[in-house]
Amino acid sequence: MDRIDTQGYRANVGIILTDGQGRVLLGGRVGSGGWQFPQGGIGLDETPEAAMYRELNEEVGLIPEDVDTLGVTEGWLRYRLPQRFVRREQSPLCIGQKQRWFLLRLLADPSQVRFDATGDPEFNRCRWVDYWRPVKDVIYFKRHVYVQALTELGPLAFPDQGPPPQPTWWPRTWQEGLS
Repeated sequence: MDRIDTQGYRANVGIILTDGQGRVLLGGRVGSGGWQFPQGGIGLDETPEAAMYRELNEEVGLIPEDVDTLGVTEGWLRYRLPQRFVRREQSPLCIGQKQRWFLLRLLADPSQVRFDATGDPEFNRCRWVDYWRPVKDVIYFKRHVYVQALTELGPLAFPDQGPPPQPTWWPRTWQEGLS
Protein backbone atom coordinates (compact mmCIF):
# COMPACT_ATOMS: atom_id res chain seq x y z
CA MET A 1 0.00 0.00 0.00
CA ASP A 2 1.29 3.45 -0.90
CA ARG A 3 1.94 6.20 1.62
CA ILE A 4 0.13 9.25 0.27
CA ASP A 5 0.09 12.38 2.43
CA THR A 6 -2.85 14.72 2.94
CA GLN A 7 -1.68 16.93 0.05
CA GLY A 8 -1.72 13.96 -2.35
CA TYR A 9 2.03 13.25 -2.59
CA ARG A 10 3.23 9.65 -2.57
CA ALA A 11 6.30 8.99 -0.39
CA ASN A 12 9.14 7.68 -2.52
CA VAL A 13 12.90 7.16 -2.58
CA GLY A 14 15.26 7.93 -5.44
CA ILE A 15 18.69 6.38 -5.94
CA ILE A 16 21.68 8.03 -7.56
CA LEU A 17 24.27 5.28 -8.02
CA THR A 18 27.75 6.51 -8.93
CA ASP A 19 30.71 4.49 -10.13
CA GLY A 20 33.10 6.75 -8.21
CA GLN A 21 34.49 8.12 -11.49
CA GLY A 22 31.90 10.82 -12.09
CA ARG A 23 29.32 8.70 -13.86
CA VAL A 24 25.87 7.67 -12.64
CA LEU A 25 23.63 4.75 -13.54
CA LEU A 26 20.47 5.32 -15.57
CA GLY A 27 17.95 2.54 -16.03
CA GLY A 28 15.96 2.04 -19.22
CA ARG A 29 12.29 1.45 -18.46
CA VAL A 30 10.65 -1.74 -19.72
CA GLY A 31 8.21 -1.09 -22.54
CA SER A 32 9.38 2.43 -23.31
CA GLY A 33 12.37 4.42 -24.44
CA GLY A 34 12.42 6.26 -21.12
CA TRP A 35 15.39 6.54 -18.78
CA GLN A 36 15.44 7.28 -15.07
CA PHE A 37 17.24 6.67 -11.81
CA PRO A 38 16.03 3.73 -9.73
CA GLN A 39 13.17 4.87 -7.53
CA GLY A 40 10.12 3.52 -5.77
CA GLY A 41 7.50 3.90 -3.08
CA ILE A 42 8.02 3.71 0.65
CA GLY A 43 5.80 1.10 2.31
CA LEU A 44 3.59 1.96 5.26
CA ASP A 45 5.94 0.31 7.76
CA GLU A 46 9.22 1.17 6.00
CA THR A 47 11.85 3.78 6.68
CA PRO A 48 13.22 5.65 3.67
CA GLU A 49 16.53 3.78 4.08
CA ALA A 50 14.81 0.37 4.14
CA ALA A 51 12.78 1.32 1.04
CA MET A 52 15.97 2.45 -0.71
CA TYR A 53 17.69 -0.92 -0.12
CA ARG A 54 14.57 -2.82 -1.20
CA GLU A 55 14.28 -0.76 -4.40
CA LEU A 56 18.02 -1.09 -5.05
CA ASN A 57 17.62 -4.86 -5.02
CA GLU A 58 14.33 -5.00 -6.92
CA GLU A 59 15.36 -2.63 -9.69
CA VAL A 60 19.09 -3.27 -10.20
CA GLY A 61 19.78 -6.48 -8.26
CA LEU A 62 22.21 -4.98 -5.74
CA ILE A 63 22.39 -5.62 -1.99
CA PRO A 64 23.59 -3.31 0.82
CA GLU A 65 27.11 -4.76 0.73
CA ASP A 66 27.42 -3.77 -2.95
CA VAL A 67 27.23 -0.04 -2.19
CA ASP A 68 28.43 2.69 0.13
CA THR A 69 25.90 5.35 1.15
CA LEU A 70 27.47 8.77 0.59
CA GLY A 71 24.48 10.90 1.53
CA VAL A 72 20.78 11.61 1.44
CA THR A 73 18.84 14.79 0.67
CA GLU A 74 18.01 16.82 3.72
CA GLY A 75 14.29 16.98 3.03
CA TRP A 76 11.61 15.82 0.62
CA LEU A 77 11.90 16.86 -3.03
CA ARG A 78 8.53 17.05 -4.78
CA TYR A 79 7.14 16.91 -8.26
CA ARG A 80 3.57 17.08 -9.50
CA LEU A 81 2.26 14.74 -12.13
CA PRO A 82 0.86 16.32 -15.29
CA GLN A 83 -2.95 16.14 -15.21
CA ARG A 84 -3.06 13.38 -17.83
CA PHE A 85 -1.03 11.07 -15.52
CA VAL A 86 -3.17 11.58 -12.40
CA ARG A 87 -5.29 8.48 -11.79
CA ARG A 88 -8.54 10.05 -10.66
CA GLU A 89 -10.14 6.68 -9.84
CA GLN A 90 -7.60 5.97 -7.07
CA SER A 91 -8.26 6.76 -3.45
CA PRO A 92 -6.54 8.54 -1.92
CA LEU A 93 -5.76 10.67 -4.95
CA CYS A 94 -2.05 10.90 -5.80
CA ILE A 95 -1.06 14.15 -7.53
CA GLY A 96 2.71 13.63 -7.40
CA GLN A 97 5.64 12.28 -5.47
CA LYS A 98 7.76 13.47 -2.59
CA GLN A 99 11.15 11.84 -2.58
CA ARG A 100 14.18 11.37 -0.37
CA TRP A 101 17.20 10.92 -2.63
CA PHE A 102 20.15 8.70 -1.73
CA LEU A 103 23.62 8.97 -3.24
CA LEU A 104 25.40 5.60 -3.35
CA ARG A 105 28.81 4.57 -4.63
CA LEU A 106 29.04 1.16 -6.27
CA LEU A 107 31.54 -1.10 -4.49
CA ALA A 108 30.72 -4.28 -6.43
CA ASP A 109 31.74 -5.01 -9.98
CA PRO A 110 29.36 -3.27 -12.43
CA SER A 111 28.51 -6.71 -13.84
CA GLN A 112 26.52 -7.29 -10.61
CA VAL A 113 23.83 -4.91 -11.89
CA ARG A 114 20.91 -7.02 -13.13
CA PHE A 115 17.20 -6.67 -13.76
CA ASP A 116 15.80 -10.12 -12.93
CA ALA A 117 15.59 -9.83 -9.13
CA THR A 118 11.79 -9.67 -9.41
CA GLY A 119 9.24 -11.23 -11.72
CA ASP A 120 8.14 -7.77 -12.86
CA PRO A 121 11.31 -5.76 -13.60
CA GLU A 122 11.10 -2.01 -14.08
CA PHE A 123 14.30 -1.81 -16.17
CA ASN A 124 15.62 -3.96 -19.00
CA ARG A 125 18.82 -2.03 -19.73
CA CYS A 126 21.14 0.49 -18.14
CA ARG A 127 24.00 2.78 -18.97
CA TRP A 128 26.60 4.78 -17.09
CA VAL A 129 26.42 8.46 -18.03
CA ASP A 130 28.07 11.76 -17.12
CA TYR A 131 26.83 13.26 -13.86
CA TRP A 132 24.38 15.83 -15.28
CA ARG A 133 23.12 13.74 -18.24
CA PRO A 134 20.10 12.27 -16.39
CA VAL A 135 18.52 15.73 -16.25
CA LYS A 136 18.36 15.72 -20.03
CA ASP A 137 17.17 12.11 -20.37
CA VAL A 138 14.47 11.84 -17.70
CA ILE A 139 10.83 12.65 -18.51
CA TYR A 140 10.25 16.41 -18.42
CA PHE A 141 8.15 16.65 -15.26
CA LYS A 142 10.87 15.04 -13.11
CA ARG A 143 13.72 17.27 -14.35
CA HIS A 144 13.56 19.89 -11.61
CA VAL A 145 13.77 17.18 -8.92
CA TYR A 146 16.78 15.64 -10.65
CA VAL A 147 18.42 19.08 -10.73
CA GLN A 148 17.74 19.55 -7.01
CA ALA A 149 18.99 16.09 -6.00
CA LEU A 150 22.14 16.20 -8.14
CA THR A 151 22.93 19.73 -6.99
CA GLU A 152 22.43 18.96 -3.28
CA LEU A 153 24.35 15.67 -3.37
CA GLY A 154 27.03 16.74 -5.89
CA PRO A 155 29.57 17.86 -3.27
CA LEU A 156 29.40 14.37 -1.73
CA ALA A 157 29.88 12.68 -5.11
CA PHE A 158 32.91 14.88 -5.86
CA PRO A 159 34.42 15.68 -2.45
CA ASP A 160 37.80 16.85 -3.80
CA GLN A 161 36.90 19.17 -6.66
CA GLY A 162 33.11 19.61 -6.41
CA PRO A 163 30.63 18.55 -9.10
CA PRO A 164 31.40 19.22 -12.75
CA PRO A 165 30.09 22.48 -14.23
CA GLN A 166 26.60 22.49 -15.60
CA PRO A 167 26.62 21.51 -19.28
CA THR A 168 26.14 23.94 -22.14
CA TRP A 169 22.64 22.54 -22.84
CA TRP A 170 21.56 23.52 -19.31
CA PRO A 171 18.64 26.02 -19.56
CA ARG A 172 19.38 29.47 -18.16
CA THR A 173 16.26 29.27 -15.96
CA TRP A 174 17.72 26.29 -14.09
CA GLN A 175 20.97 28.16 -13.48
CA GLU A 176 19.08 31.16 -12.11
CA GLY A 177 16.87 28.96 -9.89
CA LEU A 178 19.87 27.37 -8.18
CA SER A 179 21.89 30.53 -7.51
